[in-house]
Amino acid sequence: MDGLGRRLRASLRLKRGRGGPPQDNLGEVVKEPERAQEHCLPNFAGGQHFFEYLLVVSLKKKPSVDDYEPTITYQFPKRENLLRGQQEEEERLLGAIPLFCFPDGNEWAPLTEYPRETFSFVLTNVDGSRKIGYCRRLLPAGRGPRLPRVYCIISCIGCFGLFSKILDEVEKRHQISMAVIYPFMQGLREAAFPAPGKTVTLKSFIPDSGTEFISLTRPLDSHLEHVDFSSLLRCLSFEQILQIFASAVLERRIIFLAEGLSTLSQCIHAAAALLYPFSWAHTYIPVVPESLLATVCCPTPFMVGVQMRFRQEVMESPMEEVLLVNLCEGTFLMSVGDEKDILPPKLQEDILESLGQGIKGSQTSEQINEHVSGPFVQFFVKTVGHYASYIKREANGQSHFQERAFYKALTSKANRRFVKKFVKTQLFSLFIQEAEKSKNPPAGYFQQKILEYEERKKQKKPKEKTLK
Repeated sequence: MDGLGRRLRASLRLKRGRGGPPQDNLGEVVKEPERAQEHCLPNFAGGQHFFEYLLVVSLKKKPSVDDYEPTITYQFPKRENLLRGQQEEEERLLGAIPLFCFPDGNEWAPLTEYPRETFSFVLTNVDGSRKIGYCRRLLPAGRGPRLPRVYCIISCIGCFGLFSKILDEVEKRHQISMAVIYPFMQGLREAAFPAPGKTVTLKSFIPDSGTEFISLTRPLDSHLEHVDFSSLLRCLSFEQILQIFASAVLERRIIFLAEGLSTLSQCIHAAAALLYPFSWAHTYIPVVPESLLATVCCPTPFMVGVQMRFRQEVMESPMEEVLLVNLCEGTFLMSVGDEKDILPPKLQEDILESLGQGIKGSQTSEQINEHVSGPFVQFFVKTVGHYASYIKREANGQSHFQERAFYKALTSKANRRFVKKFVKTQLFSLFIQEAEKSKNPPAGYFQQKILEYEERKKQKKPKEKTLK
């Protein structure tokens, strides 16, 4: 393993403590202020830069050996006049990226056909801040055998659908010339990232085609903008998705296996998104590079994706209490055995009933996302939606969460048993810490669903009295 692989692997030796900041880190890449996270990624109101870098990563033959090494061959923008500390941070970031653009190792041969793949990876810093790499891997234009390359956009914004469209535009321009990419990306860099539901329109000139207007619209419901549940639904049954959710809620070790980078990337993002409004703060690698496969031996929680070609190596690794999901065959290759018993039975039935109501073929991806995510949001509304009533604020401004009173307030014994375990997780601890620090009343999508649920309960009570 090369030096970078060793450094990244060493950084996966995690420390976990209730109440502390996330410390499960894939490379100390860039130091940034800690941000509130939503399903592993920050929630942006709009106004930031779209991206930090556009990179082209190509395979370069190593001298005197048959292996290839992924190397950055194009970078926009070029950073100049950086301070020493900033330069070191940039070098760490750019040094890590090629490994994740070609996670499947260095053994390549020139090809005449290669199915393009769109995937993403996440680089996590020691303070929990994360950068996302949006990738498009394909064969460059030309004739005869050639090696694939990757266009990679680095951003701290989580919005997979929108960046996939940007990659479409980059790919289209690169078929003409790299010089045509520059004005498009410069225009994008100067534009402000839109607020949820808003659109930004870019004007771009393409030789022989003239001026084009490109509209980029951000989904209205921002907590689902970095996810597409379609791949997860194609690969697994509702019952299996529910068991993955149950394992994630108790912060267990979960490994996804699949052939394609796109499938792995989309399914692991979808699994993390089911945890909304909570954030997976442990090791999180949508596609594990070959040199980091020992990650699956970590004794601490992780959620990772591994290509099927490494299945045997994973199966032979010493692992405890892991859920190993084969996305190609829709099966669990390993499990703890109690996945069906983690969640309260009645609430499991509610989730499965809601999911089973069906997804019409004419529905948009946003409607499908809402259909899948909705029942899991309702699960948290019913189990922990009363949390705000048990944060007591003292006169000195300090806040204290009354944990025991919080779970004892639940009338259902099954719900209470589950919540007593859930409050001990880092998922819940980080969520409550943010709520304790907030001086304003809770707001956002989750709070909206809590209020709707409480209103329905109020309306239900008079009807029940009338029936009596």
